[in-house]
Amino acid sequence: MQAVWYTRTGPAREVLQFGQRPLPEPAPGEVRVRLEASGVNPADTYRRAGTSYANEWPLIIPNSDGAGLVEALGEGAPAALLGQRVWLYNAQRGRPFGTAAEFTCVPVENVIELPEGIGTETGACLGIPAMTAHRCLFADGPVTGLRVLVSGGGGAVGNYAVQLARWGGAAWVGATASGGWKAEDSQAAGAEAVYDYRAPDCAARILAATGGVDRIVEVDVAGNLALWSEVVALNGSVIGYASRGGPSPAIPVSAVLMRKNVNLRGVVLNSAPAAARRRAMEDINAWLRAGPRLHRIAATFPLAGTAAAHEAVESGTKRGTVVVLPSR
Repeated sequence: MQAVWYTRTGPAREVLQFGQRPLPEPAPGEVRVRLEASGVNPADTYRRAGTSYANEWPLIIPNSDGAGLVEALGEGAPAALLGQRVWLYNAQRGRPFGTAAEFTCVPVENVIELPEGIGTETGACLGIPAMTAHRCLFADGPVTGLRVLVSGGGGAVGNYAVQLARWGGAAWVGATASGGWKAEDSQAAGAEAVYDYRAPDCAARILAATGGVDRIVEVDVAGNLALWSEVVALNGSVIGYASRGGPSPAIPVSAVLMRKNVNLRGVVLNSAPAAARRRAMEDINAWLRAGPRLHRIAATFPLAGTAAAHEAVESGTKRGTVVVLPSR
């Protein structure tokens, strides 16, 4: 099969190689998927660059998310999966071979049917972004009747979080963004109000609209600490999935977490409970089937252009998810 791989970390164009690799065989409990689309997420570029992880395997095929057709079953895999269109996640988490290839093998719990009418390019966008959004929203229980604020509503995770919060029955859904298309995409996803997080009166405006926010999905725990600590409501939750503003912020434990009874939770998808991840996949499919949804594909690249796809993610200017098409 054709694939892209690396044997050392570094800049994409220096370490990514394109060529032929052996066709993988599914182990017991696995399926082999003929990939039609591969999603590129920031975590994939961090691993390849070596900025967050050491090289975990001698040879790595990058990218975790994807979509395609199940074409082979390992021992014990359900026969009903054979020939099914699926979307998948965590192909390159705890395993060396991800989705930047024509084929990949993953455990059956990492795949789920791709609903009718949803294209494989869209399916490749769902894994890390939509499932992270789901975990952030629902790890502390239903959002029905709650006031939800999504930090970074124009990003891939944030945009899905806005949509899933509306689907989940939140009473009010707002978002923060820096303006421009990020604000536009937040509104298109269903945010009732979008606030410029850089504005001096941002917290005051959010409090005036809500009286306090019950659940905050936070893209930058450290960088936005002053804002979320002011607007979170009594007994509220702040769930962070990134902290680019700093890895070790000075959290106001007494003044905010204790006096307000606030829960501060961190989320990384691949170490979340297995049952929660499966529920996320099932809920996302239910959400997809319930009506038209907003999916942003920032750009598509052929498999041989995976280095350029990684660079597009690293540029920090992408609008949506970058997708590699293994059949091209």
